[in-house]
Amino acid sequence: MPRLADTPLSVLDLAPIRQGGTAADSFRESVALARLAERLGFSRYWLAEHHGIDGIASAATAVLIGHVAGATSTIRVGSGGIMLPNHPPLVVAEQFGTLETLYPGRIDLGLGRAPGSDAATMAALRRDPYAGVEDFPQRLAELQGFLEEAEPGQRVRAIPGQGTRVPLWLLGSSGYSAQLAAREGLPFAFAAQFAPGYLHQALRLYRDQFRPSAVLERPYALVGLPVIAAESDARAEFLATTARRKFLNLIRGAPTRSLPPVETLDWTPRERAQVEQFLGAAVIGGPESVRDGLEAFLERTGADELMLATDVFAAENRLASYEIVAEAWRS
Repeated sequence: MPRLADTPLSVLDLAPIRQGGTAADSFRESVALARLAERLGFSRYWLAEHHGIDGIASAATAVLIGHVAGATSTIRVGSGGIMLPNHPPLVVAEQFGTLETLYPGRIDLGLGRAPGSDAATMAALRRDPYAGVEDFPQRLAELQGFLEEAEPGQRVRAIPGQGTRVPLWLLGSSGYSAQLAAREGLPFAFAAQFAPGYLHQALRLYRDQFRPSAVLERPYALVGLPVIAAESDARAEFLATTARRKFLNLIRGAPTRSLPPVETLDWTPRERAQVEQFLGAAVIGGPESVRDGLEAFLERTGADELMLATDVFAAENRLASYEIVAEAWRS
């Protein structure tokens, strides 16, 4: 089984907007976190596509990836992910081909099927509500064609994009993407940061059905999970109420910006169970608890890489959490 010290760690940034803050604040904090992650030796820094959500600033994901890549020098920067059914594959290839040309060898293109929005926003995106349900493999193949070398006589080409071979990842929280990633011989990223329920089944499907490809000889599974580290278990649990409040409001149909931590939460037993289901993979605690929790998670999953999502209110607490994790990682 992999050990924490031997396992690459990465960062998932949802570019949160806090209560009383702005999107500009979020962007500055993303750059600060990416620079810290680079100094600490994290492998990659991903941003996720969401639309019409008041508390998330990463709607123009490719633009923000370019901003973060331009402010760093070695860490890989990418999408966790781009929701492919929202975009023509040609446009995605052009955007990420441009990013790869600007920052060669540092760009990842993670792809998902979800809309990243509600029904009204999905309609405003001109997204077919059935897109991605049946045609995702075809969209993926089209995108791959625009990133590989052009075929003889190919009439439509992505410029930039063609021949850049931006690394593709498939993202998911169910068996669908796991099986498609296995069939295509692509790396797979599971979203246990919000949907841990199907984690073990998806990893098993991916590993059992994996077919070697020109990209990968053996399966490579990255797992995202919530991690909140602080100087003590009690302090980390207090800071974690921000994430719990976010999921509680989501359950209640009242999504909000990131809210300050509180001593107690006003929730019913059923709501608490639902929130804890979302956060079922979370590792929360002081330095020793976090190290032990991450080691145990690795033992359970055999993940090849962990991508940590830290949802706390204050930017300085988010930075401190990753520093504590990095110290545990090196010890």
